[in-house]
Amino acid sequence: MEAEVETSRSSVKASITDVQFGPMRLRRDQLQVLLVFAEDDDQSNGFHWACEKAGFRCNIARTPKSALESFLDKHHDIIIIDHRHSRYFDAEALCRSIRTTKPSENTVIVGVVQRHADREESSILPLISAGFSRRYVENSSRMACYNELIQLEFGQVQAQFKLRACNSLFAALEKSQEAIEITSEDHVVQYVNPAFETMMGYQIGELIEKQLTEVPINEKKADFLETINSCIKIGKEWQGMYYAKKKNGDSIQQNVKILPVIGQGGKIRHYVSISRLCNDNNKAEKTCECIQAESQTDIQTCRQKDTRKGSLDVRSTTSRGSDGSSQRRRSSMARVHSMTIEAPITKVINIINAAQESSPMPVAEALDRALEILRTTELYSPQLGTKDEDPHTSDLVGGLMTDGLRRLSGNEYILSAKQTHQVAGSLSSPISLNDIPPRITEAMENEEQWDFDIFELEAATHKRPLVYLGLKIFARFGICEFLNCSESTLRSWLQVIEANYHSSNSYHNSTHSADVLHATAYFLSKEKVKQTLDPIDEVAALIAATVHDVDHPGRTNSFLCNAGSELAILYNDTAVLESHHAALAFQLTTRDGKCNIFKNMERNEYRTLRQVIIDMVLATEMTKHFEHVNKFVNSINKPLAALEENGNNGDGESIKTVLRSPENRILIKRMLIKCADISNPCRPIEQCIEWAGRISEEYFAQTDEERRQGLPVVMPVFDRNTCSIPKSQLSFIDYFIIDMFDAWDAFADLPNLMEHLNNNIKYWKGLDARNLRVLRPPPE
Repeated sequence: MEAEVETSRSSVKASITDVQFGPMRLRRDQLQVLLVFAEDDDQSNGFHWACEKAGFRCNIARTPKSALESFLDKHHDIIIIDHRHSRYFDAEALCRSIRTTKPSENTVIVGVVQRHADREESSILPLISAGFSRRYVENSSRMACYNELIQLEFGQVQAQFKLRACNSLFAALEKSQEAIEITSEDHVVQYVNPAFETMMGYQIGELIEKQLTEVPINEKKADFLETINSCIKIGKEWQGMYYAKKKNGDSIQQNVKILPVIGQGGKIRHYVSISRLCNDNNKAEKTCECIQAESQTDIQTCRQKDTRKGSLDVRSTTSRGSDGSSQRRRSSMARVHSMTIEAPITKVINIINAAQESSPMPVAEALDRALEILRTTELYSPQLGTKDEDPHTSDLVGGLMTDGLRRLSGNEYILSAKQTHQVAGSLSSPISLNDIPPRITEAMENEEQWDFDIFELEAATHKRPLVYLGLKIFARFGICEFLNCSESTLRSWLQVIEANYHSSNSYHNSTHSADVLHATAYFLSKEKVKQTLDPIDEVAALIAATVHDVDHPGRTNSFLCNAGSELAILYNDTAVLESHHAALAFQLTTRDGKCNIFKNMERNEYRTLRQVIIDMVLATEMTKHFEHVNKFVNSINKPLAALEENGNNGDGESIKTVLRSPENRILIKRMLIKCADISNPCRPIEQCIEWAGRISEEYFAQTDEERRQGLPVVMPVFDRNTCSIPKSQLSFIDYFIIDMFDAWDAFADLPNLMEHLNNNIKYWKGLDARNLRVLRPPPE
């Protein structure tokens, strides 16, 4: 007997549900269920009742033939097949037949099996192989049947409904004129669309399941690829121009956008690459459009410039000689404007240029002046007045913020960068913190306080404070545990680093390194800093502070560049000493396993730590001083102040967003080590005076040597016979210190430092008012 029964439409409520699938909003109609039972029994009746209660449409088929016909007609969402009685029909054969049809791709098929209390549980694999989605052990309880249907509705059926919606997305991908490629998080190709095949000359089968590194479709430029990867691996979109190689070896230029796709666990699960070919036709069209646009702009710009302060119109002047030359220049400029690689500053300049077109004359002239400023390279450095206004400030800026005047002569200053010091085994050093001599222990008792006296420790350790203070601070921060290294390895490392500081330098020696390490540790203990940085940041900061001036020759970058030193040549006159400090620190650390504190680290974690250390050491270079300070103020101080003004000071999420963004954490780490490096004016008065004397002596010695060698004197005011130390200190504080520590205090809350700073300013002003050029007033 064959029958097909449909539940009465009047007995159920039409169930239409909205389903959210990513940004898509889908509407799911009333679910349809097909029951395939040879005859009525309690089980089939239980599912029929459950369908009515759930509001599902229900069909009942008695034979495989009627079941297949009914399914092909109505495309049910759920099919429940009776698998208990093989004498009526072969349930697995029926399931296979249904699965051969296209509509079954997103259908959930359930097999009802017998309950055998006295028999061992059988495997579900035969059912899975036949095409069943799920097994239901017979239970005729109506609520059991209802619960099964509800679980299916909100589980597998909803998942299949979303998958069915993917067909529309794939249809869009397949017909897209832009080349699209989807890869896994490991860059294994999962999908390319026909436009990608056409552009690159590959068939999809040649790319699927292959890693990008196996496919020769791009230039192997490590730095460029590293730039892209560093962007997309933190979940950011990358866009730019990209040169790729087709299968036939031709090189093509593409405008590429790479999008990371966040999936399960909040991790990146896929990368989507969208490429558009920059072919000659497109370039020609763009060039033509740009030439036309520029021609109109030229006319308007010329009218404006004719009335502006008698400005000379360069374009009209040069075009008088040759129309062809002018047209070529316009074509060249059009190609420049058609480029899609834009830095943020370029976008700003383009916006201002566009605004000028429709601006009144005074506004246009003001924008001209703004453009002149924006086109300079030193956007963050304040402009000084004439040299006569403040020679101390001018000389400090010349000595600390420039790379000197290159002087070609045989008088070359040789810094023996390769002659590094290894530590002899006979050196007297503590075995552990417990073996430190009592006098040294006493000198380090208050090392957690800002007023800690580094000079007392210097005397107690016979000018080797770095090893002892390093051991104590690193132990307090758990550095050995983080690095998975022994205390003896750390001690050996500290010895090697300290041995490569020059004790002959009056200022840049291991005492300065220990002082910067102490300041760094103090800043890391401040609450706002602790909220911001991760353990790896703390470790990097302490290591960077320790090595930041290793092998410093006691001379400035300007001196080394002017002298044509080996290091200046090696580093192209750019951040010479800072690059050397960072490079040498890693060379000293990794060349000997006995002092290699990184040897037990996991590779990726080591690379991350290394990058942070290098970035922090390079941040101590003074040519970027104002850039770092201004970025810190604008990206951190001001947004936090705005949150406070708007009454959102208690909004933890908003504050966390400002503090924890990767870019802002970098700025905070740079600011931290910069403040630690030049914190001398914020120390107690006696320490401030001692540091001022030491740095002055180092600058005096440099001036003496410059004159002996016939080199340019980069800081003439630092002549030991005429220099006013109070004036030089006041100039340094006014130009470099006040704004930076105001910003750092606003962030980290450092009232004691600011009090010391104010007291020290008063002290130096008092000496200067009495026309005294020395460190201390003469005894009464």
